[in-house]
Amino acid sequence: MVSETAALIPMLPAAMAIVCLAVYVLADGFDLGVGFLLLLAPRQQDRDVMMASVAPGLDGNEAWLVMGGLLLLAVLPSGGSSPSPALHVPVAVMLATLVFRGIVLALRPRLVRLRWVCDCAFAGGSLLATLCQGVILGVAVRSGQGGGGVLDDLALPALCGAGLIGGYALLGAGWLIWRADGPAQVFGREVAHAAIVLTGATVVALALWGAFGLPSIVRLAPLAALAALLLLFAWRRIWTGRRGEIFLLAMLIVLLGFAALVVDLWPSAVSPNATIRNAVAALQAHLVMAGGAAIVVAAALVCQARAGIVLLGKVGRPAAGYGGADP
Repeated sequence: MVSETAALIPMLPAAMAIVCLAVYVLADGFDLGVGFLLLLAPRQQDRDVMMASVAPGLDGNEAWLVMGGLLLLAVLPSGGSSPSPALHVPVAVMLATLVFRGIVLALRPRLVRLRWVCDCAFAGGSLLATLCQGVILGVAVRSGQGGGGVLDDLALPALCGAGLIGGYALLGAGWLIWRADGPAQVFGREVAHAAIVLTGATVVALALWGAFGLPSIVRLAPLAALAALLLLFAWRRIWTGRRGEIFLLAMLIVLLGFAALVVDLWPSAVSPNATIRNAVAALQAHLVMAGGAAIVVAAALVCQARAGIVLLGKVGRPAAGYGGADP
C-alpha cells in the first residue's frame, strides 16, 4: 500500500502541470484566435471591438503557461535538462511573440494613425505563436513515439499547427459571438464556418495518420469521434444557437484535442524509454512541489475566475484606453 502511494505521488505535480497547460490553452487560445482573425475583419470599428474584448485578460493568461512549464521541468528534470534541439527555436519564437503581442496591445491606443500596423503586428504575432505551439506539439508527439522519417518530422507539426489555428479560430469566433454586438458578432458567426471546416479537416487527417499505428488509433478513436460530432453540432448552431453556445462547444472541442495529446503521450515523458515514473525527481521534492503547487494553482484559479467576471458582458464601441479606440 505504501509503495503504491509513493508511486502515485509523482503523478500529482504532473497532473497539476496538465491542468495548468489546459487552462492556458483555453484562456490564451481564444485571444490568440481573436488576434489572427483581425486579418479578416473588414472594418476598423470591428477590429477595435475585437481588441477591446480580449485586452482585459491578456496579460494574465501566460501565467498558466509559465506554471505548467515550471512544473514539467520540476517533475521531469532528466527530460527538461536536455530537450529536443528541434524545440529550441519554436519555444523561443513563441515566447518572444507572446511578449511582442503585449507590447503591441499597450502601444496601440497611442498610435492612432498607425493602428492598422498595430493590428497587423498583433495578428501576425498571434498566428506565429499558434504555429509555434503546433510545431512544439508535433515534435513532442514524434519524440514520444520514438521519432520517424523526414516526412513524419515535417508533416505532423504542420498538421498540429493547422489544427491549433482551426481550434483557436473557432474559440475566437465563439468569443466574438458571445461578447460582441452588431457587425463584429456577425463577423464571428461567418468565420466560425471556416474554422469548423479547418478543424474538422485536421481531425480527419490526424485520425488517418493515427490509423497507421493501431494502439494509438484504438485509444484516440473515441475522442476523435466525439470531436467530429461536436463540430457537426456547432456547424448547425452557428446562426440558431445561443450566443455563448459556440464558445462552449469550441472549448469542449479544444479540450478533447488536449486530452488526445495527453492520452497519446502518457506515460511517455520525452521518449518511449523515459516515462513519468522513471524520469521524475526525488520523492521528497515531489511532496514539496505538490503542496506548493496546489496553493499556487488554487490562487491562480481564483484570479482567473475574477478575470472572467470582468470579461463578462457585451462589448460595443470601445472607449479610449488600453486596447481601445482613439484616446
